[in-house]
Amino acid sequence: MRKALVAVDASAAAHRAVRHLVALASVHPLIEAVLLNVQPEVDSLGLRSIEQREAVEAVEESRGGEILQQDCQVLKAAGVTFTPIIEIGPAAETIARVAREKGCDGIVMGTRGLGAVSSILLGSVSSHVLHLSELPVTLIK
Repeated sequence: MRKALVAVDASAAAHRAVRHLVALASVHPLIEAVLLNVQPEVDSLGLRSIEQREAVEAVEESRGGEILQQDCQVLKAAGVTFTPIIEIGPAAETIARVAREKGCDGIVMGTRGLGAVSSILLGSVSSHVLHLSELPVTLIK
């Protein structure tokens, strides 16, 4: 893998996914990372103006930057080349799209560790990414 998208959301599993990429980089030192945080879409029905929507999106992007900060430091300390990206939209669809657009060879992401029955009933971002993306997806518990 030369370029991997790592989806992060401030969860412990996402932090483990970043550490997994660092371990891969120790074996493949030229690996690059696209560090992606996806913030939820702004509900336009509850907003009265474009200015309100833009203000809410600015807050979401700021929150995304805060989430990326710790993982950026981990990658930087390990000497891994990375590009941080914050997107707003549906998580699974955005992860698959950005990975494709950035020319990634694979996706690395955490999973909440739901059991098989819970995953079937509730679904999860990771399972949706598995179905949406043609790229290999590595799930980290």
